[in-house]
Amino acid sequence: MIATYITLVPKETDVPLVTGHDSVTAAHVAASATMRVLVQRVTSAAVRMDGDVVGEIRPQGQGLLALVGVTHDDDVEKAGRLAEKLWQLRILDDEKSASDVGAPILVVSQFTLYANTAKGRRPAWNAAAPRAVAEPLVTAFADALGGLGAQVETGVFGAHMQVELVNDGPVTVLLEL
Repeated sequence: MIATYITLVPKETDVPLVTGHDSVTAAHVAASATMRVLVQRVTSAAVRMDGDVVGEIRPQGQGLLALVGVTHDDDVEKAGRLAEKLWQLRILDDEKSASDVGAPILVVSQFTLYANTAKGRRPAWNAAAPRAVAEPLVTAFADALGGLGAQVETGVFGAHMQVELVNDGPVTVLLEL
């Protein structure tokens, strides 16, 4: 087996990130990534921690489960624009949006949306923003949805959670900005 090593020459302002045998920079990773929300149309969804429900939606019709991933260069403005896009997204019955019918939304942080599986058998997570960046932006996303009029429930950032859902359709859409 031949091992290949790739080293990107960082600019003076880049912060090096090392995963496995590859050396990449935060700027390189961020340049190829965007804020992501994996949306699932659901008839119900819940998040549990240690057996206790911490967030739950049980709409009369349909709701949305939003798994939110944040990368290094995301900001509050992008979180707000993505929240508005989700709120107006017409993926419910009869081409309605959550804003049209008042559908509830369960927001769950999901750094694994940035898994890099291009090499080897172990995913690399270097495109996912660190907690200090990601947590306030997931909160800003949920708050922006609430500000638009959504009924929002959330998981617990960084916690090991069990997410239960009944996907309706199934409909699953990846939003990126």
